[in-house]
Amino acid sequence: MNECAMLHIPDSRYCFATGEKELVLRLRMAREDEKAKVFLIYAKKYDFTFCRKKLPMEIKYSDRLYNYYEIKMRLEDVRFAYIFQIEEDGNTWYFSEDGVTKEYKFEEGFYNFFQMPYINKNDVMDTVDWMRSAVFYQIFVERFRQGNEKKDTSYINMKWDEKPTPKSFAGGDLAGIIEKMDYLKELGINALYLTPVFRSISNHKYDIIDYFTVDPQFGTKEELRQLVKLAHENGIRVVLDAVFNHCSMEMQQFQDVLEKGRESRFYDWFIIDGDFPEPEKMNYECFAACNYMPKLNTANEEVQDFLLEIAIYWIREADIDGWRLDVSDEVSHGFWRRFRKAVKKEKPDSVIIGENWHDAYAYLMGDQYDSIMNYAFTKACLDYFAKGVFSAKDMADKLNSNLMRNTEQVNRMMLNLLDSHDTHRFFTEVNKDKDKMLAAIALEMVFEGAPCLYYGTELCMEGGYDPDSRRGFPWDTKSWDMDFLEKVKELIRIRKQPAVQYGEIKIEEEQEMLHVERMWENSKIILRINMTEEEKKIPKQPEETVLCEDNRFLITITEA
Repeated sequence: MNECAMLHIPDSRYCFATGEKELVLRLRMAREDEKAKVFLIYAKKYDFTFCRKKLPMEIKYSDRLYNYYEIKMRLEDVRFAYIFQIEEDGNTWYFSEDGVTKEYKFEEGFYNFFQMPYINKNDVMDTVDWMRSAVFYQIFVERFRQGNEKKDTSYINMKWDEKPTPKSFAGGDLAGIIEKMDYLKELGINALYLTPVFRSISNHKYDIIDYFTVDPQFGTKEELRQLVKLAHENGIRVVLDAVFNHCSMEMQQFQDVLEKGRESRFYDWFIIDGDFPEPEKMNYECFAACNYMPKLNTANEEVQDFLLEIAIYWIREADIDGWRLDVSDEVSHGFWRRFRKAVKKEKPDSVIIGENWHDAYAYLMGDQYDSIMNYAFTKACLDYFAKGVFSAKDMADKLNSNLMRNTEQVNRMMLNLLDSHDTHRFFTEVNKDKDKMLAAIALEMVFEGAPCLYYGTELCMEGGYDPDSRRGFPWDTKSWDMDFLEKVKELIRIRKQPAVQYGEIKIEEEQEMLHVERMWENSKIILRINMTEEEKKIPKQPEETVLCEDNRFLITITEA
């Protein structure tokens, strides 16, 4: 038995409460030990020496190196003690805080059993309930639709259907989104993620001058309120983009520091090496290497107070449903802890989604974000659908491995995306293969978490890297592939299935196909994706009903 592969950490992603009396336990073991039988030996914490029970554990997830055994316990007493028993080739081992041993002294278990000392209600991470059924649609506001024809358009310097440059302005605004709310509702999405809408000199608005003012190119505060209200009336949530890592050098506070240096009351709002910030020398921290976007010192309590005021202001003023957090992994953990408390107090069912491109477990333990933009899912989809790097088995392994980074609640709220304003368009990445594109969207819809379509995906929009991924939405319906659009709508409707919203997930390879199951009560949804060039015959069970199918995938449902 490979002891080096074994891992269990109490009060972590390997041991977490999903309710006041519900506990999930995971044990990681080497894949080569898959014939081992694993049992959980457990008891109430103060009964462990005298009165224990034993339950078998099953492999729920597998990746390239490991199997993950999981069990969900309904507790009588939230003070819980346990160890693991492993049987393999006629041998028995015990796994406790002392590691793997041949013998275990239960009478001395209070020294070394694993434990969940106590489940406190306020330590249980809640799942934002509406995220279970959410289908997001990301809009790069400047390129979706110009609705206000009476505004000052002197800033517009490109035709709507031209390829953009970094400094292009096409004229998209909030009025354009309001105007096309019926289109969004008909598409079937029920959540919007808007890139920044606050005053800025750029087209993307990630260099914000004034966080309390809607950019005049986009509209007014009243129009933002109107947009959110109309969205809510149509069953659509609205999440805004919070750029709290950095700001524009034109922001009043940084301008004050440029003028007064250390004498400015805002000097410590930024991280400066010297008496004055010098843009040409870039002697201050900034976003990437952009001297026009100075980094905010989010360890400073005054900065924290300022940013928290912004977060609460727009919930109160516009009734938004949450925040997407730009460059969130470069912001103070301490600030995000304050941010979560403030936002959840103001609107308990608001969602907090970080922009972390990598494993973000340190931020996803229930005290900071709810989830992240799941770029690990993006990368896996690129490797499987676009690059041909992954076989079905590789893809199953990778998706399982990604799920094991986080708790069940976090996985249910992950924002699963194929592309965004920061990537190449996925349709371009799959070489404009519509069958592959649809198969990837099918996986998004069935996978655990909330799918997010980048605007125009439903119409096969093309584009390379930023800024080419930010083209104007093609509103000329003559160019639309209506069959593709209808198939996307059909896939979006699958999110209404309870098995997708609440069900457990199983991911494996079957006949060189990716096989994804979602199981809830008496219902089972199965997605099969065939990325080989060989036709596969799938024996259909009499009770199976086809929900959606195309050349490379089949989705069925079985209801007992």
